[in-house]
Amino acid sequence: MTILCEPAHRAGQLFPALGGEVRTAETLDETSRLLAADPNETLVVVGSAADLDQALAFTAALRIERPAVGVVLVRDVLDIAVLTRGLRAGVREVVARDDLASLVDACTRSRALSAQVTGVPQPRADERRQGQVLTVFAAKGGCGKTTLAVNLAAALAAGGERSVCLVDLDLAFGDVGICLRAEPVRTIVHGLGMLGHVDVAGASSLLTACRPGLSALLAPVEPGDAERIPAALVGELLEVLPTMFDFVVVDTPSAFTEHVLAAMDASHHHVLLTTPDVPALKNLRVTLDMLDLLSYAHDIRSVVLNRSDAKVGLTMDDIERVVRSDIRAHVPSSRDVPISVNKGNPIVLDRPLHPVSEAVTRFAREHVLAEPAVVAAKSKRWFR
Repeated sequence: MTILCEPAHRAGQLFPALGGEVRTAETLDETSRLLAADPNETLVVVGSAADLDQALAFTAALRIERPAVGVVLVRDVLDIAVLTRGLRAGVREVVARDDLASLVDACTRSRALSAQVTGVPQPRADERRQGQVLTVFAAKGGCGKTTLAVNLAAALAAGGERSVCLVDLDLAFGDVGICLRAEPVRTIVHGLGMLGHVDVAGASSLLTACRPGLSALLAPVEPGDAERIPAALVGELLEVLPTMFDFVVVDTPSAFTEHVLAAMDASHHHVLLTTPDVPALKNLRVTLDMLDLLSYAHDIRSVVLNRSDAKVGLTMDDIERVVRSDIRAHVPSSRDVPISVNKGNPIVLDRPLHPVSEAVTRFAREHVLAEPAVVAAKSKRWFR
């Protein structure tokens, strides 16, 4: 059953997307009374008639009192400010009123998440398991790094066939939560008290379930929290997480910070992203030289060319001459990619036969799954 908070004269427009039995409430106060009377309820859809501030306050309180209850927020107009405020308050999904298909998907995902009760399956450490760590890096912003990391993680998870953890290491401006419409109840900042003794139970408590087989360690959402996180905590987490997951995919900021170097140290694979424009290619060349200077092994690198079919006056010979390294994957450009980001569903899941999805899946199959695991990068270099 679902509770819909919306005036009666507007509620009928949303009924086709909700399915099953739906109880309606005119106000948020009435919604609270319905919830109090039904301890088994797990989904509340707050319609666009509700005041945004009141809806977010309602959600924030509900997140503490009834964490198993998911809130899906419907708005007449979507913008990034509403999405950000909604995620901070604990809203699971924000959808446009006229997009009933997205509302159906949002309700389905919320019910599935509530069914797990605690939100995250508790993986156990396995001494025989040593999952691979993949760090996705681009020295220039705007290359599509987060989009690649999210879709690569989803492709590796393969609907639950493998277990994958996606780590958002862009601590100040991380977008993994928004790209997956994941509720940031717990983030990496909650691990500060574990510094020096991170274990499986502690790491599990920081994770957010996103899709079957895919969990995420989200970046902080409050201003100033990024500066509180030491690189040592990142290093400890990346020692524990591979014992819990088959793959750990790390999304990074566009800079060689101590946190990024800690991830590079722990990685079995460096995925280096660029686009066919001179600034991005120059920055990739500098990145490769920096990795050489730090004595990271060559055989764990993969260069991925995003928007490879863009007609920008550079030939593939021009690109290869600058990069001086094999390009392992060519990901085409498509307007469908930002559409999938706005929907909060990776394109490899939303449209698995799309050329972008096929390129990412092929890279995962041929250069991650098919190649034998190598030792982590930190044992391959001799100085920083």
